[in-house]
Amino acid sequence: MSAPSISPAKQCPVCGKSTDEAFKPFCCKRCADVDLHRWLAGVYAVPVKEAEDEDGAPKPPSGDEKEN
Repeated sequence: MSAPSISPAKQCPVCGKSTDEAFKPFCCKRCADVDLHRWLAGVYAVPVKEAEDEDGAPKPPSGDEKEN
């Protein structure tokens, strides 16, 4: 039989250090808190361009354009 494969040590997504089981996938509480702050601040938000309203109707033109 072959030896079990050993996965490489995971790295903290914030600082790159080895992860700690207590704070997985982070290395410490500080990095976990930094990541939480990034989520709450909207850093991880995906920008979108809304072409339609919630009901499917096209959005009216925005800006300072006035209809005559």
